[in-house]
Amino acid sequence: MVYHEHRARFRVSQSVGGAGGRRRERTPRSGRWMSERNMRRDEGNVLAMGLIVFLVLLMTACSAPGGHSSEVQGRDWASRRSEMVRGQIEARGVKDPDVLDSMRAVPRHLFVPDVYRDAAYNDSPLPIGQGQTISQPYIVALMTELLEVGEGSRVLEIGTGSGYQAAVLAEMGVEVYSIEIKTALCDSAAATLQGLGYENAHVRCGDGYGGWPEEEPFDGIIVTAAPDRIPDPLLDQLSDGARMVIPVGEFYQELKVITRTGDDFQQRSVIPVRFVPMTGEIERQRD
Repeated sequence: MVYHEHRARFRVSQSVGGAGGRRRERTPRSGRWMSERNMRRDEGNVLAMGLIVFLVLLMTACSAPGGHSSEVQGRDWASRRSEMVRGQIEARGVKDPDVLDSMRAVPRHLFVPDVYRDAAYNDSPLPIGQGQTISQPYIVALMTELLEVGEGSRVLEIGTGSGYQAAVLAEMGVEVYSIEIKTALCDSAAATLQGLGYENAHVRCGDGYGGWPEEEPFDGIIVTAAPDRIPDPLLDQLSDGARMVIPVGEFYQELKVITRTGDDFQQRSVIPVRFVPMTGEIERQRD
């Protein structure tokens, strides 16, 4: 197994006349005479050159690495995050101020492939490679709020993916233990989190079915891939009074909140969702 463990937290703000040329007129340029035909020709040349310059500038602005104008539009990432929070998250009823502040602070565009960077703050999930996705911003905010955790809490995440959900929790001061089964995504997410200074986000490469028993119990567990049933080892690693937020189902999935009270577990459904399936040990047990 591969560990990437980090330990310092900070906020990032960042924050594209006459026909045939017979009539002649005096022009002021060089005191010379010029026919209207020549005048029209020169005017056309100037317009053509202006169009060429415009097209070159446009192509330059759009030819940043990954096929997007990240350098040109990079100045407005913070405003785009604010608009995302206002229009997509607050408008749908998410109220926790720590969650909202974190969503405004974490640079989501750094957690998606370059080719999708300009769409990072759209109201939709995006591909991140390996057949996986980064969740829609609203779903990230909703699941975070449903956990009911805050600074100093310890949360287990199953399915690191791009690392964005872990960053949102880490920005809130949560100690995050995140497991990703796909090694390429695990390494990439760990590097991104480390580069942004989220040293309270710990990433492990491996199967998340068994959780992270060395660090239990957890004040919350968040699962970002859908099993067809709730894994028992994860229930065992919840502390008393803690919550697990998890999508459950195969084709039809429900986002569920599981709350532990002693040895009892109450569950409620929140909304229908669509996540990639949980893979690994849970598949082998089903088979």
